[in-house]
Amino acid sequence: MRALISVSDKTGVVGFAQALGALGVEIISTGGTLTRLADNGVNAIGVSAVTGFAECLDGRVKTLHPAVHGGILAMRGKPDHMRQLADLQIEAIDVVVINLYPFRETIEKPDATWEEIVENIDIGGPAMLRSAAKNHKDVVVICDPGDYPAVLAEWKEKKGVSYDMRYKLALKAFEHTAAYDALIAAAFRARGGVDVRLALPDKLTLAFEKIQDLRYGENPHQSAVYYREALAPKGGLADAEQLHGKALSFNNIHDANGAVEALKEFSDPTVVAVKHANPCGVGSGFDIFAAYEKARDGDPVSIFGGVVAANRPISAQTAEEISKIFIEIVIAPDFTDAALDILKRKDNIRLLKLAALQGETPPAWKPESGETAVTPLDMKKTGGGLLVQEADRALFDESDMKIVTDRIPTEREKKDMIFAMKAVKHVKSNGIVIAKDNMTIGIGAGQTNRIWAVENAIRQANTVAQVRDGESGAEAGQKKRHTTGAAMASDAFFPFSDCVEAAAAAGITAIIQPGGSARDAESIQKANALGLAMVFTGMRHFKH
Repeated sequence: MRALISVSDKTGVVGFAQALGALGVEIISTGGTLTRLADNGVNAIGVSAVTGFAECLDGRVKTLHPAVHGGILAMRGKPDHMRQLADLQIEAIDVVVINLYPFRETIEKPDATWEEIVENIDIGGPAMLRSAAKNHKDVVVICDPGDYPAVLAEWKEKKGVSYDMRYKLALKAFEHTAAYDALIAAAFRARGGVDVRLALPDKLTLAFEKIQDLRYGENPHQSAVYYREALAPKGGLADAEQLHGKALSFNNIHDANGAVEALKEFSDPTVVAVKHANPCGVGSGFDIFAAYEKARDGDPVSIFGGVVAANRPISAQTAEEISKIFIEIVIAPDFTDAALDILKRKDNIRLLKLAALQGETPPAWKPESGETAVTPLDMKKTGGGLLVQEADRALFDESDMKIVTDRIPTEREKKDMIFAMKAVKHVKSNGIVIAKDNMTIGIGAGQTNRIWAVENAIRQANTVAQVRDGESGAEAGQKKRHTTGAAMASDAFFPFSDCVEAAAAAGITAIIQPGGSARDAESIQKANALGLAMVFTGMRHFKH
């Protein structure tokens, strides 16, 4: 029997080759692998001795030869194939151990040139893996050093490798080469930058690597796995380091991702609290403690059992406040030692460190001078299909704000409108956010019509304030409305003027919305009649 071994990842390869040799298997090898085996006393022959040709073109061609692929692809149970091998003096190759050039590692090198990246595209390796996997009935194909022990154990126990094992290894090899090619395609797309024609091609291949198996999905009866997208921009949740707590669940990860993405809208010290994939409180302050208090007070009921993300390190003072209620996850660029000591007293809280939250998030692959960065994609699975779009990384430019009412918003109202619009972008549609003094005070999320979203946001704002102040019932109803003087943001246009009427009745004085409804004039007219300031942005932020 013959085995061809040629690996970039040489983990365990010497021991595996020695074990094969002890089983009477002849070893063929190439390049660095051949040298490694020889240096460790493994008797192996070079592939050039098999093909009769020396490596050429700087090593680009060494295994692309009938003596290699004929030996792999010949069907042992087909007499004509075996007769042709004999006529051509080709020996069968029964084991193929290949892993590929370190393409990903090359891409991730900060100083890698495009020429170096291209040179690390493996050609012969994938060809041999695919040949062996195609002929898995007769050939054992191994692309993962982690499979060496299982193959050897079965070989020794059963005097060979079972078809079931060969089939699983073949599937793994095809998945490996498919992911490798998808990664190459992603790198070529990335080099094309923001050109949507390249980012959204006719045939889309995606490369993802498993981070971890999850206990279950959204519900206990659903299996689930967490994958990392290859070449995704740095700074996403997948880059977070878990410092404390039990493993993250499917829902934890989904909620945490929503908090991280919303937090990226803000540069001032800010905390975003998320519950069931919707922001339930957003606050900005002069420091992260003040920001946390605002985010918590925006909805002290919903934050219970939620996710909290901060864009500044968590201090001991903030940690003490967080620890007073049940929080599932805290995400921050860092934690002081004292803060960690405080938070770790709770066994079930998860603490995630994500350094990129405090600075600009660089792409995973930096293009050469004059080129642009990779286009981030947003994907939603459908039954039998996949919806893909550019990620919504845009927010209106303040200079593009168009005042459409007679009354001009004050500077305070303008700040509250901008804050509310940043938050509502991350609220499920139909989405409404009411904000005052750099904090959300009412969020109406995921309603099937916009007036309900408005009414829910108003109701939440006033109810939360009353509960926080210890008021209830008729007494609370006589108190000053918490929404008086606040700003309201809508993720899409108002189809009718009823939303403006409801806002005015609640004491809201400024509205920001995209505009674009056939009935915009009615909403503007109503705002003028009621003395509200209203601004159009021209940019919708649906989030379904």
